[in-house]
Amino acid sequence: MFNLLQSQAGHTIRAMIVLGTRPDAIKLAPVIRAMSDSPMFDPIIINSGQHREMLQPLLRTLGLKPHTDLMVMRNRQGLSELTGALLNALNTAVIAEGPDLVVVHGDTTTALCGALAAAYERIPVAHVEAGLRTGSLASPFPEELNRQIIGRIARWHFAPTARAAAHLYAEGIPERQVITTGNTVIDNLHWMRDRKKGKPAFRTDRLRILVTLHRRETQGVGMRDLASVLRHLADRGDSEVLLPLHKSPAVRESLVPTLKDHVGITVCEPLDYPDFIATLANCDLVMTDSSGVQEEAPSLGKPVLILRALTERPEAVEAGVARLVGVEPPRVLAAASQLLDDPAERTRMAQAVNLFGDGNAAHRIVSTLIQDWDSESMGLAP
Repeated sequence: MFNLLQSQAGHTIRAMIVLGTRPDAIKLAPVIRAMSDSPMFDPIIINSGQHREMLQPLLRTLGLKPHTDLMVMRNRQGLSELTGALLNALNTAVIAEGPDLVVVHGDTTTALCGALAAAYERIPVAHVEAGLRTGSLASPFPEELNRQIIGRIARWHFAPTARAAAHLYAEGIPERQVITTGNTVIDNLHWMRDRKKGKPAFRTDRLRILVTLHRRETQGVGMRDLASVLRHLADRGDSEVLLPLHKSPAVRESLVPTLKDHVGITVCEPLDYPDFIATLANCDLVMTDSSGVQEEAPSLGKPVLILRALTERPEAVEAGVARLVGVEPPRVLAAASQLLDDPAERTRMAQAVNLFGDGNAAHRIVSTLIQDWDSESMGLAP
């Protein structure tokens, strides 16, 4: 029987967890907590610094203390510059720390470079939230490309849903390396709500619309057009639009000129995670191009309009609790207006559904790593 206190190699598993963005931290925090609770693991947290300003307060909220902060981000840094800086810094960290495995999450540039840095040193990679696909490298960009590359590197593919697992099987990933776990974002949602912290940021009792926008492919003209839609919704007089602004200068330049100084629109700095969850739970409608919000909102029974051409999370759309409305202003305005005008339709969409997890994803991830460690069937030997 496998000894849970010690790996077959005779030592605890030194697991390097690489994060750098707010979604990374939210979705890897449950894994880090589960590893920290197990005598089997020695978790090492590496913060790439990709979203440094947005990440630091969140790390404190989640009780995460990185061993290393690489601080690679620079203002208006292009993808090539960011990728080169991250890969160099993470390769140095991997060599210095000498982990037994590297854990990455999702589709960020930090995840891509963490996986590459590990692969170059012949260290196995565990990919949390694996297998999501839109089928278009242009949407979301560069996230779809990042996911597909990580999918060719990882040894463990922790798929959040059966659909994500099926994508991996179709790409030739051996079934024994694909584990359907649920999404760790739901683990953390339960963890945060149990603590009953956070305050909603809405100012009025009008119909409350929570908006998040940040995608690269929409920045510029597309985002300015969406800002005009939000202004039209606020002009109704029965709605309050709340938009926590992403730190990206390109996002702010696209949105702020159109939205500022409107009495029905609250534009604010990014909300702390507890306040964001409380605000999400308090809203009547979500309009978003975010990935994590597409998972969190249905779990809280909030109707979602997805402001993207494609989504790698179609489960909510198929369940009828989200709609993929794209970014064309007439279509977005019509979809939002319909829901605001029709309380019965909002209620129909406002069903709390357990599409993306039951809150035990991190336990499944850590249990699998323990069971598979040093297993010849996983092909871990270099």
